[in-house]
Amino acid sequence: MPQQKRRKDIRNIAIIAHVDHGKTTLVDALLKQTGAHAFKEGESTIMDSNPLEKERGITIFSKCASFRYKETQINIIDTPGHADFGSEVERILKMVDGVLLLVDAFEGPMPQTKFVLRKSLELHLKPILVINKIDRPNARPNDVVDLTFDLFCELNASDEQLDFAIVYASGKEGRSTLDLDEDNRDMKPLLDTILHRVLPPIADPELPFQMLVTMLDYDSYIGRIAIGRIFHGEIKVGSPVVAVKRDGEIIRGKVTRLLKYQGLIRVESDKAVAGDIISLAGLDDIKVGETIASPESPKSLPTLKIDEPTISMEFSHNTSPLCGKDGGKFLTSRHIRERLIHEAMMNVGIKVEEVEEGERFKVSGRGELHLAILIETMRREGYEMEVSRPQVILKEVDGELFEPAEEVIIEVDPGYQGAVIEALGQLRAEMREMQMSVVGTMRMEFLIATRALIGFRSKFLTMTRGTGTMYQNFYDYQPYKGELPKRQTGVLISMSGGTAVAYALWGLQERGEIFIKPGSAVYEGMIIGVNNKGNDLVVNAIREKKLTNIRAAGSDAAIQLIPPREMTLEFSLDFIDDEELVEITAKSIRLRKRHLTKNRRDLAKR
Repeated sequence: MPQQKRRKDIRNIAIIAHVDHGKTTLVDALLKQTGAHAFKEGESTIMDSNPLEKERGITIFSKCASFRYKETQINIIDTPGHADFGSEVERILKMVDGVLLLVDAFEGPMPQTKFVLRKSLELHLKPILVINKIDRPNARPNDVVDLTFDLFCELNASDEQLDFAIVYASGKEGRSTLDLDEDNRDMKPLLDTILHRVLPPIADPELPFQMLVTMLDYDSYIGRIAIGRIFHGEIKVGSPVVAVKRDGEIIRGKVTRLLKYQGLIRVESDKAVAGDIISLAGLDDIKVGETIASPESPKSLPTLKIDEPTISMEFSHNTSPLCGKDGGKFLTSRHIRERLIHEAMMNVGIKVEEVEEGERFKVSGRGELHLAILIETMRREGYEMEVSRPQVILKEVDGELFEPAEEVIIEVDPGYQGAVIEALGQLRAEMREMQMSVVGTMRMEFLIATRALIGFRSKFLTMTRGTGTMYQNFYDYQPYKGELPKRQTGVLISMSGGTAVAYALWGLQERGEIFIKPGSAVYEGMIIGVNNKGNDLVVNAIREKKLTNIRAAGSDAAIQLIPPREMTLEFSLDFIDDEELVEITAKSIRLRKRHLTKNRRDLAKR
């Protein structure tokens, strides 16, 4: 067998970790060390360029950066740490030859660490273990190395993969070291480890051109942009190419633009060679997982295996009486259809199907957060819509029903563990492990049906007074667990439209939590609060106090209102029942009944 050619002047590497273990901060340190980006005063987490990423402090979209070190170009790709964006991680790992596995020096391996590591080991990539945040108080880097080694063994890593390099780092302080007793003040030990331990890409420029499309972008000026790594051959601007579709169909085109990465920006290039990660324009009908090849040898590379969606929701245009009054620009089902089809084209983790003759759309994704990010993005773009409660996607295998299950790790103060175990026991969770952590909190691991977790997070935060932490990760499809307890409370439903009045809300607040404040616009069928007694109650939120010319002693005391709950998208999706919808506009999030009038609701029940 002829020896495969490798391109020695390039390294392609992905950075993978659990949420908030410091991937993006570490990339900042590498860019500063190599001078690839001129940082402004106070600028940080430069790769999290999307406003939603900055607000939430998590990476949602994979992004590529490039820098030079010792005459070698290093392409580094920042991947999301949350399992809901698993489709991003799977695609990215096809582009690289090594991974930096980041683990927090205090927390150790977490559920998503396991998720991303499993993906990289399946692809036979050699990881470099980076124990990050060694500057943290209570950091225990040596214990974390042992825990991570145990995780490698649990995931059946090969002997070669178990021989991983270990680097200790503090991305925040911009330093790394191979030995904790050495006080090194820069990132050179990590960069040297990348050069020595990551294999140069297999790349033969003399073979016919082949490139696997792993990401898509869109530019209104140059059209659809395919992003991926060139596996063989070379390409120039103006060269004819073909897209080899999944079904073997071949579509011809011509390269109109070639872009390479320099630091964080894409720059135009005339030519690219095997081993490069590039962006290519000129094929309008290309999709993720397909191959771009030379017309002389239109052969496809192995396609990407993407995990199936586990949760679905129904989207439709806003049908409430307040539609269009909150500054929304896109109000019709046609607008929503076009936007969702565009999303499904760019984001392989999303599936879109039409229901009710195109008036509603069933959108399936990898989890609640995955779909919540899509909704929030559309909302900021000016779309108004209604969405239903998330539903899990069931499977039937040999006549038996299966449902998705999640691995959940919970950390709470010992005083709350009883309440949490009881609540999860009612949801048919199976406890797998319980132990005391180094800082005195109880760490518990459960296996639980995904649908049981819908709405649990907000209850969990209330139960632990905001002190508990909960991480979840898709585990597998398991036999259907049967009926689960439903929401215990009812809701307060507005009986008519108008403007909410403080006097009316004051009379209602003893029944349960209120969702609106005085002066808010309400309409018939809108949900304005919780009824603790468990049944739905139709109430009058616009009733004003009757005024007379006789002053009653003591009855005119100032009305004291409890501040209403801030309506967030996550709370709303967790709270609603099957017969309720979340109305989303540019300025407001409201809850409503699917059928606005009481007659229609009674009819639907019958």
